[in-house]
Amino acid sequence: MTPRLILASASPRRSEVLKTLGLAHEVLPARTLEEVRPGEPPEAYVERLAREKAAYVARQRPDALVLGGDTEVVLDGEVLGKPGNLEHAVEMLLRLSGRTHTVLSGLALADPSGALHTRVERAEVAFRPLERGDALAYAETGEPLDKAGGYGIQGLGAALVTWVRGDYYTVVGLPVGGLLALLEEAGWRYRFPRLVPVPGRSPSAPPR
Repeated sequence: MTPRLILASASPRRSEVLKTLGLAHEVLPARTLEEVRPGEPPEAYVERLAREKAAYVARQRPDALVLGGDTEVVLDGEVLGKPGNLEHAVEMLLRLSGRTHTVLSGLALADPSGALHTRVERAEVAFRPLERGDALAYAETGEPLDKAGGYGIQGLGAALVTWVRGDYYTVVGLPVGGLLALLEEAGWRYRFPRLVPVPGRSPSAPPR
């Protein structure tokens, strides 16, 4: 019986990236506590959360390839997280206004052999200067409230950005290059639009 590819995340953006690649998958969100530990570097935090999400679902579905991910916006070394309310979103956007920040996306892929493959991708994003009225108008659309850093580059938030250095999909939440690298580590190579075994490797079974 061939294992499925399972996304251990409720993020519609990550699911959409997988659909864009033509990779059929199930969505089974993990239940994990998303909280930075004292002294924990941002890179370690996103990798840990991705690991925990993948491992949580893999315990339920050990026969599957399970993908976990976490994306965070980092400014001045601080993980901004998701805004708690409208005013918090406005203040977050004004902090990012006219500045460059880092977006980190942690990925983890659990395979049926029990291995857990991880990596962290990063991108730099520059915001145009914003007036408070701009930030409030965007926040009132509701788009920022469930997104790290209070914006979504794939939506209306595209108008906030002047440039991106790195993989655009890192900012969206699922870096494609990082995902394909993890799949290769697990023994699978992307061949438009499916996965095939890496020559010389013996993965346990392909995702359908």
